[in-house]
Amino acid sequence: MAETSAPVKPARLEISRPVFERTFKINSEQAIRVIRKSYDRLIKSLYAIDVILRIVGQEQAIDEIEAIVSTMIADCATQLQQEKARLEKLKADNGITETPTYTHPTEFVAKIASPQIAQFVELIRLLDQLMIVMDTLWLCQVIDNKHCVEARYHWQQRLQRLANRIVTIERQAHRAAYAQGHGEEVRLARQESGLQDEPEAVTEDESVTEENEPPKNDDMDGAR
Repeated sequence: MAETSAPVKPARLEISRPVFERTFKINSEQAIRVIRKSYDRLIKSLYAIDVILRIVGQEQAIDEIEAIVSTMIADCATQLQQEKARLEKLKADNGITETPTYTHPTEFVAKIASPQIAQFVELIRLLDQLMIVMDTLWLCQVIDNKHCVEARYHWQQRLQRLANRIVTIERQAHRAAYAQGHGEEVRLARQESGLQDEPEAVTEDESVTEENEPPKNDDMDGAR
């Protein structure tokens, strides 16, 4: 009896998307940790939201979510810029002109596949610039160690919480698509787009949003 071979699945077609590739030097440990912990997942979630909602046929919903995400990122950017301006004035008032070098900067290759990703990349760069000014003031003994450690942690977490909120929006859109009977379409589209069948989970620790959440020991170590 002849053996029957399993049907061969057709090769998955790769979708050709427009991308800007930009390279930046990132100095501070806090900005590097945001890249390491949040950036890849964030860009996948932003792309997945677009894929899912277009399948469901909710063009208006895509515009609304893009506006929400852009506003969240812009609000965070404003806060970073205001704090940087405050610390820059403190630096000038103390006659400080030096800028520290960093022992282990990294080369950040950003793949810009949407305007929202470009906005978040600028947030990372703003965070890095803020940390450089803060570290300068700390090294020059203008701000004390306790204040510096807490501030570093606060701003690092500010960006990571923002990224987690966007990941949560993706999960909500995914569940809504399944509830509307588009589950198989969404699953296939995610596969064709190089995404996981299911959104990545946000752990309980990552989903904390309180501004005054006390830092854990390992996070404090990384903030130093």
